[in-house]
Amino acid sequence: MVPFVSKDEVRQALPYSVLIPSLRAMFKQDVVSPVRHAHSLSAVSNSTLLLMPAWQAHGSTGVKLVTVAPHNTQHPTVHAIYILLDTESGVPLALMDGEELTIRRTAATSALASSFISREDSQHLLIVGNGGLAPHLAVAHCHTRTIKKVTIWGRKKEKSEHCRAAILTHPEFPTQTQVDISDQLEASCSDADIISCATTSTEPIVLGDWVRAGTHLDLVGGFTPMMREVDDHLMAKATVFVDTFAGALTEAGDIVQCLNNGVLTRDAIVAELAMLCRTEHSGRQTAKEISIFKSVGAALEDLCAANLVWRALNNRVD
Repeated sequence: MVPFVSKDEVRQALPYSVLIPSLRAMFKQDVVSPVRHAHSLSAVSNSTLLLMPAWQAHGSTGVKLVTVAPHNTQHPTVHAIYILLDTESGVPLALMDGEELTIRRTAATSALASSFISREDSQHLLIVGNGGLAPHLAVAHCHTRTIKKVTIWGRKKEKSEHCRAAILTHPEFPTQTQVDISDQLEASCSDADIISCATTSTEPIVLGDWVRAGTHLDLVGGFTPMMREVDDHLMAKATVFVDTFAGALTEAGDIVQCLNNGVLTRDAIVAELAMLCRTEHSGRQTAKEISIFKSVGAALEDLCAANLVWRALNNRVD
């Protein structure tokens, strides 16, 4: 029987201290990671099925199945499972909780990118959005920069309070780091060294006039061409990096819309994450430049995390 790896088991197998450097190594390898397939399941509910495959010629193959149902009120809007297989034999190895795997690899990828792009002396992290991913972003970023203060901004204070509690009780969060809640987004943006956005907004939330020189922006929401988290002014004056060219140039609203309206040219997107990991691009060039990392998610990241989970499962069995 193919074993099922639960959410708790996935969490235990993917501490950020292990996952972040593993992702860095994975981005250096030859992994086939096609752009994800998206299929509309229901026009009435606007539900979508996403298929995200990736494989190594002499290693493992994985496929993540994701359903997104924005109108869910009684259940989470996103569900996911992950199946890991042996590439050469095709034998299924394990079925895993895909939601925890996705959350952790997403946050770890943002932190990995920050290690190349944000200022090394960054100390103040602003989290824009207070959903389920927000606490993980806060914790992961603390693994690549010495963050002394985390500020949370969200539209509902109650959700921000819940987010703050989740951050403070997270076993991987540094106990000396302060966590605050803000209702003044403009002022918080002006004070932050790193701004991490994880929203489903279709209109810009963070404006270029609010962001000071030297700030790094980590844009995790905006995973469709219709979504936006920052305005044209900010995109135009920033140095732009992406997780993958293939995904960001077709799916990321902050990129796609700016390419279409002429605010960005293709040459303005200077590197994808693999180029940073392989030292093909040196990342941040000056202390005063504004940098943006736009991610939409890559199946390579899922496969990396799934391999770690499989390894941990075998070690426990042995």
